[in-house]
Amino acid sequence: MNEKRNFLEELNHHQKAAVLNVDGPTLVVAGAGSGKTKVLTSKLAYIVDQKKAWPNQILCVTFTNKAAKEMRDRVSKMLINQKNSIPWLGTFHAISVKFLRRHAEAIGLKSNFTILDTEDQKKLIKNISKAENIDAKKISPQFILALIDRWKNKGFLPEDVKLSKKDIFDNQILKIYKIYQSKIRDLNACDFGDLILYCVKLFEQNQDIRKIYSNNFKYILVDEFQDTNFIQNKWLQLIVNKNQNICCVGDDDQSIYSWRGAEIKNFLSFDKVYPNCKIFRLEQNYRSTKNILDTASFLISNNKDRLGKKLWSEEKKGELVKLNCFKNGKDEARGVGDILEENIKNKNSLNDIAILVRAIYQTREFEERFLKIGINYRIVGGTKFYERAEVKDAICYLRIINQKFDDIAFERIVNKPRRGLGDSTMKLLHEFSSKNKICLEDSAHKLLLLNKFKPRVRPVIKQLLDLINNWRSQINKKKHYDLLKIILDESGYSAMLKNKKDLENENRLENLKELLRAMNDYDNLQGFLEHVALATSIDQEWEDEKVNIMTMHAAKGLEFNTVFLPGWEEGLFPHQKSLEEKGDLALEEERRLAYVGITRAKKNAYISFATQRIWHGEWLDSLPSRFVGELPDDSIEKNEEIVKDVSDDFDFNQDNLLENNDEYRSPGWARLKKKLLK
Repeated sequence: MNEKRNFLEELNHHQKAAVLNVDGPTLVVAGAGSGKTKVLTSKLAYIVDQKKAWPNQILCVTFTNKAAKEMRDRVSKMLINQKNSIPWLGTFHAISVKFLRRHAEAIGLKSNFTILDTEDQKKLIKNISKAENIDAKKISPQFILALIDRWKNKGFLPEDVKLSKKDIFDNQILKIYKIYQSKIRDLNACDFGDLILYCVKLFEQNQDIRKIYSNNFKYILVDEFQDTNFIQNKWLQLIVNKNQNICCVGDDDQSIYSWRGAEIKNFLSFDKVYPNCKIFRLEQNYRSTKNILDTASFLISNNKDRLGKKLWSEEKKGELVKLNCFKNGKDEARGVGDILEENIKNKNSLNDIAILVRAIYQTREFEERFLKIGINYRIVGGTKFYERAEVKDAICYLRIINQKFDDIAFERIVNKPRRGLGDSTMKLLHEFSSKNKICLEDSAHKLLLLNKFKPRVRPVIKQLLDLINNWRSQINKKKHYDLLKIILDESGYSAMLKNKKDLENENRLENLKELLRAMNDYDNLQGFLEHVALATSIDQEWEDEKVNIMTMHAAKGLEFNTVFLPGWEEGLFPHQKSLEEKGDLALEEERRLAYVGITRAKKNAYISFATQRIWHGEWLDSLPSRFVGELPDDSIEKNEEIVKDVSDDFDFNQDNLLENNDEYRSPGWARLKKKLLK
């Protein structure tokens, strides 16, 4: 039996049809868990096995090095009798580097050009900002680089960016972009954004070079096509051959990275760019039970911008998807913990369980609950709540006002936000403290009296000490969480995060809000600080099994036996800020994110929401997410016991609260409109 037959026989009817169609443009719409990678690797192996092209005549593009390695390993197993590697299999960036190394001079570089990492970029931007008298506290290097990267993803070099005079802020950054681009050219260097952009410019400006590659690559295969941005799609279009033998594989229902520049229209308009394309749908799912798939499919069917498909499985119906309502976030964490306890009793591996949140600050209540009941966990792609830098900073402010001998806390907060206190000032403080056997705070007071600080440093230190004394005097007058608000405002810490244009700062502010909510559970400052100390010192055996906690974005591509999806409330999910910025486009992407979350589950899925959350120290009512009203009754089991405590007639939607107003889109709105139209 030949090797070709072996790997083809492992495919279902639709997978096989997609593999065998090698000529002309092809779009494979591959649902979650439908064997996307299997189809792509089988197609590559088939082309080589059938001698339709030599391995070096196939371009295969992935998004991650991990995906490229997996594909390479799979193909080598399929083609046992062939030792040929696939030299042009890799990420967009890796392949672009190969192009540019060969043709560097055509775009004004030398072939030994350097690729700058993020730290190199930040350092360069900092130097430029300083030279241009731009306050890094107001416009951070991270924010500048993010905007530059966005321009590059759109195919814009500095001379291509068009702004009006009114865009004062963006014009400042454009000025930096021009200087930055000129400097990295002088360094014979590129950043990551340049790699693909320069390739596009190379092919656009040099038709002879472009023809070399379009003639060479008889077949182009693209993985995760729904995640491509403008410049990546342009890159592909420029090197596709005259026969248009390009096969793109992906899932429009899993397009969740628009904030990274991904454009779903690349996927949806494929048949317009390539009018003769053939579309294959992979709808058989090999991961999840029927009830999980029905729930996900019913939910995503509410999106308009999609090609459409219906996932199905030969698996049994399985457990109904559980929909739980809790009184508040703490009860939600307790409820999840109780279910985990049952899993442990039943010998189910914690490694096969995941909690998927919309926003990273949501991890706190689950972390606290798991620490309390002794369940090991890991934060995937992030840091544990009380170890996040901004949370530690705030807690150190609280520690120093609680007791002045906490030198570790004093040292952490003395220059946060930046107060211009350098190494020499800290060295003076430490030496005086050690010599006189007094704490750093007392040392600062003494050195002020002795006039030992530099003139520039003296008022800064005095102001900080006065603030600390003032805050300390309010410990017994203010609630501890109100005191923290005052500290964050008067220290300038809140302003630092609010004023600094940084894409990460929104998450930092949310984490601080969550910290304030956490403080509500404790009667006084001392009790809260003791809790934090114990929570952060608990010894966890990290080699043991652990529950996985991560954002839904981080979960894409993963699968677990059991998945928890908490916090399905309006404002949180779909996220209010996303809706305000992008409207219906954001709503559809948020729904795709819900779809991704549900389809990570193989056997059990738990969706939950709370009827109340604490905001700014006040209990506020929260509405179930509109996505809750879009779940199919046949596949859902509602937790009536919990609901009964909240409201005897609560039915997981807000139909009874609706007014006949198209602008108000609460759960059940679409269903109500259908009723009105009958």
